[in-house]
Amino acid sequence: MPEFVNDFFNDFSGDAGGPGPLFLVVTLFMFAVLALFIGAFTFGIIRALLRWNRNNKSPLVTVPASVIAKRGHVSGGSGDTSSSTSYYVTFEVRGGERQEIQMTGPQFGTLIEGDRGHLSTQGTRYKGFTRTPQDR
Repeated sequence: MPEFVNDFFNDFSGDAGGPGPLFLVVTLFMFAVLALFIGAFTFGIIRALLRWNRNNKSPLVTVPASVIAKRGHVSGGSGDTSSSTSYYVTFEVRGGERQEIQMTGPQFGTLIEGDRGHLSTQGTRYKGFTRTPQDR
């Protein structure tokens, strides 16, 4: 066996039969990657729970608004995998402030750019839009 191959395996096993320095570095690296993955997953869950709790505690707010823009974002769908679409509607509320809200496909389909009415939200949750009749 070539000498560099023996040196490589000796780095893993060590000269005294215990783990070598390369084995320890690889092991520490694997634990660091695992810890980062678990930390990111935990952070995402905690953030979602905090948003859910904050929305539950928020009052239901209804304000005059206009539908300014609609857009869909398609993700996935290459090869044999399925795709999913996220729907967003931008509303202009009092004072010209704009607010983009994510919603389901059926909710998205009932709105038309230029619609005017009353937007109901609870925190970041879309609760509904009631159209007001327009004089034409």
